[in-house]
Amino acid sequence: MESAVVRTAYGLVRGTLRDGVSSYLGIPYAAPPFGPNRFRPPQPPEPWDGVRDATAYGPTAPKPGYAGVFRTLLPDPDIPGDDCLNLNVWTPDPGAAGLPVLVWIHGGAFRNGSGAVGVYDGSAFARDGVVCVTINYRLGVEGFAHLPGVPDNRGLRDQIAALEWVRDNIAAFGGDPARVTVAGESAGAMSVATLLSLDLGLFRRAVAQSGAAQIAQAPADALRVTAEIAARLGIPPTAEAFAALPPGKILPVQDAVGNEISMLPAPDRWGPTTAASGIAFMPVLDGDVFPRRADEAIEAGAGRDVDVLVGHTRDEFNLYVVPNGLIDHITDDLFDLVTSGLGVSADVLAAHSAAGTPGERLCAVVTDHMFRRPAHRLARGHAGRTWMYEFAWPSPVHDLGACHALELGFVFDTLASPHGRPLTGDDPPQPLADAMHGAWVSFAADGDPGWAPYDAVRTFA
Repeated sequence: MESAVVRTAYGLVRGTLRDGVSSYLGIPYAAPPFGPNRFRPPQPPEPWDGVRDATAYGPTAPKPGYAGVFRTLLPDPDIPGDDCLNLNVWTPDPGAAGLPVLVWIHGGAFRNGSGAVGVYDGSAFARDGVVCVTINYRLGVEGFAHLPGVPDNRGLRDQIAALEWVRDNIAAFGGDPARVTVAGESAGAMSVATLLSLDLGLFRRAVAQSGAAQIAQAPADALRVTAEIAARLGIPPTAEAFAALPPGKILPVQDAVGNEISMLPAPDRWGPTTAASGIAFMPVLDGDVFPRRADEAIEAGAGRDVDVLVGHTRDEFNLYVVPNGLIDHITDDLFDLVTSGLGVSADVLAAHSAAGTPGERLCAVVTDHMFRRPAHRLARGHAGRTWMYEFAWPSPVHDLGACHALELGFVFDTLASPHGRPLTGDDPPQPLADAMHGAWVSFAADGDPGWAPYDAVRTFA
C-alpha cells in the first residue's frame, strides 16, 4: 500500500505503508559522488519535479563485498548505481510531530556495508514510536583514502551531511530534530565516537556498539596505504590518477591490501596508527573536520551534552577467526606478531595468558584490547550521562559465542528476518530481542536504557 506523500527540501517522496509503518527508501541526501564530484565533499542533491518513488533501496556505495564464509554470515546487498549517497526512513506516522529519531551508521571496517542490509530494517523502531533512519556513506578509497590535493574524511563528511539532512527534513516524517540519537556498530560505532568528539550539535544521544573512540589515522600512515594500492594498480598515488580509474578496478586491490593489514598489522610497513587499528581505512587526522583523536577530545570535554550508551559483545574477535577455521592455525609466533603489531599491553597479555590455545588466547586478547577496554575508556572519559552494556548470549553457530555483530538482530528486533539467521541460528531468543530493542527505544525516547548509569568506581575496567 502506498504511504502518504512527504515533502523534503529537494522534492516530494512517496513510500510504502505496511502494518502501520511507512517506509521511504533510497532518498538522496547528497549528489552522486562521481564525475566532477568524485573525491569532493558531499554536494547537495539536485531537486526533482513531481513525486519521487521511494519504495526500494537505492544504490549502495562501491565496495568489494565480503568473501568466503563471511558472505553468508554478513549479508550485504550490492545495488548498482551512482546515486549512492541516500538514506532510508521508517516512521509510524509522517503526520505526527515530535517523535524521537534514531539514525543508524552501518559497520563494515569502512570498506563494506550499507543502510540496505536486511537486519537494519527500521520497522520495529517505527512500530515502537521511533523514526528510524539508515544511511549510506562512501567507503574505502572513495571515502577514506588520504589522497593529496583533495579533502580527507569524505565518508565522515557524508555522515555529517546525512545528519544535516535529518536536521532539516525529519520533521516532515514526524520526527523531532532536537531528539536525534545517532547509533552505529563496529566502524559505525567508531564513526559515532568520532562525531561525538566534534560537538556538531546534530544529535542529543549516541550509541556506540562494538567500536569506541581510539581509531584515528595519521596522514603519513594513511599515505602508506594509498601508495601501496596505487603501486599495485600501476598509478601514482594522486587523486587525479585514482579518479581516472572506475571504482570497480580499484576495489579488488583495495580489498587485498586491507586484508593484509588485518591479518598482519605490521607498524614498520603500515605505520603505527594503521597497525594499531588493524584496518586500512578510518577517519584521518586532517587538521580540519577531524583535528584530534576522538578519545582525547572526549576526555577533554567534547560531547558532554550528549547522552552516551556504549558497549561490546563478550567474544567480539571470534567472528574473524572461528567460522573460517583460522583459529586452529594460529601459532604462538603468529600470536606474538599480531599482538605486537596491535600494540597490546603487557597487562592485557598477562590477563589472558591461561586462555587456552594460541587461537583462543588471541580471541580473548584482541576482544579485550580492541573492544572492551576502549569501550570502558570512552565511558570513563565522557563527561555527560553514560551507560554501558555487555552482550553475552552465545550463538550456536560455528561456536561463535557472543561474537562481533551478533547483537544487531536483537537491537533492530529483526530476528525473524532470514538475513540474520546465519549468525544467530534458527531459534534465537525473542525475549532477549524484546529487552535489547526495548532498551534502545527507551534510550532514544528518554535518554535512559533502563539500568544504572556507568560508574567508573564500581565498574571493573
